[in-house]
Amino acid sequence: MTSFTHLKSAVRLKELSRNLFDLTTGNFNPKRIEQMIAYALDFKLFYSTERVTDEVMHALFDLAEETQAIKKMHAMQAGEVMNRIEGVESENRAVLHTAMRDFFDHKNTAPAAVKAASLAMDELKKLQAFLKKIDGKFTDLIQIGIGGSELGPKAIYLALEAFQKKGIRVHFLSNVDPDDAASILEAVDLKKTLVVSVSKSGSTLETKTNEEFIREAFKKKNLSPKDHIVAATGKGSPMDDPENYLASFYIWDYIGGRYSVTSMIGAVTLGFALGYDHLWDFLRGASAMDKVALLPDPTKNLPLLSALLGIWNRNFCYLPTVAIIPYSRALFRLPAHLQQCDMESNGKRIDKQGHFVDFSTGPIIWGEPGTNGQHSFFQLLHQGTDTTPIEFIGFKESQYDHDLLYQGTTSQEKLLSNLFAQMIALAQGKKSDNPNKFFPGNRPSRLLFTEKCDPYHVGALLAYFEHKVAFQGFMWNINSFDQEGVQLGKVLATQMIQLFAKRRKKEGLTSQDFPLGQAFLRHL
Repeated sequence: MTSFTHLKSAVRLKELSRNLFDLTTGNFNPKRIEQMIAYALDFKLFYSTERVTDEVMHALFDLAEETQAIKKMHAMQAGEVMNRIEGVESENRAVLHTAMRDFFDHKNTAPAAVKAASLAMDELKKLQAFLKKIDGKFTDLIQIGIGGSELGPKAIYLALEAFQKKGIRVHFLSNVDPDDAASILEAVDLKKTLVVSVSKSGSTLETKTNEEFIREAFKKKNLSPKDHIVAATGKGSPMDDPENYLASFYIWDYIGGRYSVTSMIGAVTLGFALGYDHLWDFLRGASAMDKVALLPDPTKNLPLLSALLGIWNRNFCYLPTVAIIPYSRALFRLPAHLQQCDMESNGKRIDKQGHFVDFSTGPIIWGEPGTNGQHSFFQLLHQGTDTTPIEFIGFKESQYDHDLLYQGTTSQEKLLSNLFAQMIALAQGKKSDNPNKFFPGNRPSRLLFTEKCDPYHVGALLAYFEHKVAFQGFMWNINSFDQEGVQLGKVLATQMIQLFAKRRKKEGLTSQDFPLGQAFLRHL
């Protein structure tokens, strides 16, 4: 494949970037807003506040065509091997998180996808039976897991807490910090607590350490850990053991951790907390957006359109960060999940042929909910020296349908007023003779807007971001589905742990025993 920077469309985009559209001019107007809205399902993507013209958009669409982005999405969802780097050692796997929810209209007929969806349905049926069996026995659930085994499930659980069954509480234990486990144990009655221990390999150090921490707590209460702990793991892993677990639910190697929320990694906890029907709606929403990601028309393919706008900002406007700002308190942990989903996927410096790239790949992702952020970091967004593109998320309705009419408007109307006002303010800015009150404007943003933050729409929202990330990786020709960057730290941490173990046993350390680690250890 031609290097990204030498693509015909990329060369054209670089030329167009020399004369960026200025949002502070009169060309940013109601007509532009109406013309730059994309529709799919009951989602709207407003992008008139991006610094693009029709000419730029056509060049971006050419980029998607030239890089065969949609063809690659079809290949991914069909179960072709996408997690691979040619000529070097790599995982060499399919990428089939979409099969974990492919149970609805127009199901994928590719053999690999059909088989994966069938296995996933087996696990869902097993989960449904398990939830009926334990109904009423437990009030609390602790999910033990780190990385994708915590960030995604936690973000989605908190997003849908309004739909939780009465009398249920969920806790997430990820950090190997002992205070994390101790604080959760202080808050629960272990007799009524179910634990889900999550590790695809069955050997994740942080997870196994925390699981043992919890097991010891059960034993101290004269309770059998086996009667309270279930495993979400790979079939045949060390955790797939009926002698130590109440039940085991399976995940396969074609499901990456950061793409695992709709697998058993997230489904066990979401099913327990929300009930099976709400879990099903969540999967249905994700599946619906999976199909949107296959649409050939980029003006209707919302994840692709968003990915293209992101590439414009990253590679042609040279902006290194993206802020995710949901105007919903329910999504307050979504930016943390998207940090991993995006930065672990596209934080790469080699292409799929093993060559170092000569362009920027994944941006830094961060964010918090509005309107809180308006009284915090929005100062920098409006008047700082650097420009940060923003991806806003908004909902027409509130979750609880409980609101107050105050001074002529409801709280939800005030929330949306702030959202729309921020987009306009960032775009058009404000001229002033007082430099302290001067707002430069021309700061890009876009808005994904839909009806309500409910299970169906949250499922679709999750898939939208998953596919936006994948599309960008396809167009950059990088592997978005491995994560070698996390391995070096793990290897050195293991060496450091061995030093602590030797010191605890009062074994002598030699100059060969990780000398850099010893330099730190001497100060403890």
